Amino acid sequence: MYRPVLHGALLTTLLLSACNRNPPPSVAPVAEAARVTDERLLAAGDAANAGQWMSHGRDYSEQRFSPLQRIDTTNVAGLGLAWFADFDTRRGQESTPLMVDGVIYVTTAWSKVYAFDAKSGKELWKFDPRVPGEWAVYACCDVVNRGVAAWDGKLYLATIDARLIAIDAATGKAVWDISTIDPGQPYAITGAPRVAKGKVFIGQGGSEFSQRGYLSAYDAQTGKLDWRWYVVPGDPSKPFEQPELATAAKTWNGTWWKTGGGGAPWDAIVYDPVTDYVYVGTGNGAPWPSEIRSPGGGDQLFLSSVVALDANTGKYVWHYQATPNESWDYDNTSPLMTADLSIGGATRHVVMQAPKNGFFYVLDAKTGALLSADPYVPGITWAKRVDPKTGRPEMNPQDNYGKTGKGALVSPYFGGAHNWQPISFSPKTGLVYIPANQSSYAFVATHEDDNPMGQKLSISFAGNQAFMRKLKTQPVSDGFLLAWDPVNRKEVWRAPLGRGRSGGTLATAGGLVFAGNSENQFVAYRADTGEKLWAGDTQTGTMAGPVSYEVDGEQYVAVVAGFRQTGNYYAPNYSRLLVYKLGATAKLPEPVPFPDPVLQPPPAFANQELLARGEQLYGRFCSTCHGEDGLSRGMFPDLRYSPAINAQSPFAQVVIDGVRAQNGMVSFAKAMTPEDVEAVRAYVVSRATEAKAAETAAAAPRPAAEAPHAQ
Repeated sequence: MYRPVLHGALLTTLLLSACNRNPPPSVAPVAEAARVTDERLLAAGDAANAGQWMSHGRDYSEQRFSPLQRIDTTNVAGLGLAWFADFDTRRGQESTPLMVDGVIYVTTAWSKVYAFDAKSGKELWKFDPRVPGEWAVYACCDVVNRGVAAWDGKLYLATIDARLIAIDAATGKAVWDISTIDPGQPYAITGAPRVAKGKVFIGQGGSEFSQRGYLSAYDAQTGKLDWRWYVVPGDPSKPFEQPELATAAKTWNGTWWKTGGGGAPWDAIVYDPVTDYVYVGTGNGAPWPSEIRSPGGGDQLFLSSVVALDANTGKYVWHYQATPNESWDYDNTSPLMTADLSIGGATRHVVMQAPKNGFFYVLDAKTGALLSADPYVPGITWAKRVDPKTGRPEMNPQDNYGKTGKGALVSPYFGGAHNWQPISFSPKTGLVYIPANQSSYAFVATHEDDNPMGQKLSISFAGNQAFMRKLKTQPVSDGFLLAWDPVNRKEVWRAPLGRGRSGGTLATAGGLVFAGNSENQFVAYRADTGEKLWAGDTQTGTMAGPVSYEVDGEQYVAVVAGFRQTGNYYAPNYSRLLVYKLGATAKLPEPVPFPDPVLQPPPAFANQELLARGEQLYGRFCSTCHGEDGLSRGMFPDLRYSPAINAQSPFAQVVIDGVRAQNGMVSFAKAMTPEDVEAVRAYVVSRATEAKAAETAAAAPRPAAEAPHAQ
């Protein structure tokens, strides 16, 4: 999992856009709320439950297919905004809402939960777990949350600070609140829990903080731990927690346990009532270069795998490792789903996944046998193919940058050909809809990752920049929504987005696929051809998974908007829950005008030696938040524009004294000296000065072009 070396966010106090949410009602909500059971989920396709969205992927299969069809290809052009609710945080939004018996339950950044009347949008209650701002340092890619689980009148929330909280769905009050980690351990949870058979299943992130990943099952009524399954072996001088870890340890070398090993299962969890297994996608290795964490290689089980566990006991059943000897942050935590496919003339119950490494996998759900593995994006370099007999990838030795000691331009990049964004499957078309991209990144290993704050990547961001300058080329970045045929093993259509990215997908019986994108749109496509039939302006990027539900005979489509990885950090907050239906005419408020930030750097003050030192420190401690080249992508402030760079004291107050720790910008005092911080400031000032000079040159009047010579 890609996590920052340190959380270098220099958060500033900004005005947020006005909130449109209605005040809580004076009357108490109904007592019967979120009455989700095994029986209802097993009958999710029946008429009585067709209008519900009771679990993260709608039902146990997690196909994200809605049987509703009042909105279809013939009338979707009439879709309009029914209502919306503003969120009180400008951070990224990745939540999939639940809708149970007329109430929507949705999470936001900082692990907050809201309940709304699904028809009117009236707020019923709000729950804030009060996550300490300082914990943001342990969250890889913003303090996001992907949703709650519902079961027997309760909601289950996993928080950024790795707690699991049961909430009364009727009142919004906590029933129990437990920590899923040992005190002081640097884990974080962004994923949605799953519930089945009275158990709550949850993983976590934290691989790069010298941790071991694990999946836990808790009693849904009491919060008591039922079982725990560790992904990688610990210290072999101590007893292994599970018998299969003794076998796994033989696939590791060196003293891997001293840096944890990684494998954190931070997203993909699916319970399958057909097999009674829980399938979990495991995380990448840490540090990233395999040669550093396990000298001499080895498969390093059970990293980057799909693992089946007995749901009742947590006992290991089978595994399939997609990326042995993994070195590129290719975790297997992308969403999983189950389905029944006709393969070779027989119906096979399968598990499907489109993970980061660029291959689409179809596995037998009972045995884990590989049925197919095919590239779903072009340009993959780390492996030539997956051998269908052995199930192993034929890896490109030149891309093993940790072993060669040389940089390597590898495709896909560390964010993957597909990441966490939900995928969907339509039984009507037989297609899987994947938010995909073709991408590349220059990996350069470093052994200097002695970060006192705990992060262990062992890749050089400054080395990446130097490698790309030497190549004199740009990494590939091409986004698209992809329709993939898992039986015929081929692409059927794609909707190109250029350098943009598609959000999570929803397939419906109305012949539609819904998906947001980073270009401030929420789009409806024909499921069979990819034709774009409708688009709504969301005023911000929309990456979360949409859902569809029905109230009083009307079909709705809902999606959470809010994306901070593109655009201007200083722009107003447009994070919202957006709900659509046919013929609706609600309007979003007009965008709030705001001035573009102005570059006003102080005079450059550093010599080349200090600048080189500052670039190295910036790349190590700041770049994953504020941009590898000093250019922020929008999630965090662009330091070139910060007034704090104008003098040594205010910059040091933020970086050393931690005056903005509650906003997530923790003190770097354990990792950097005052002299280090001044070197970083010098580097940022130099980047701001360069940008200012470029602006001035671009604005300067140009001489008139010479008239062409007569022929």
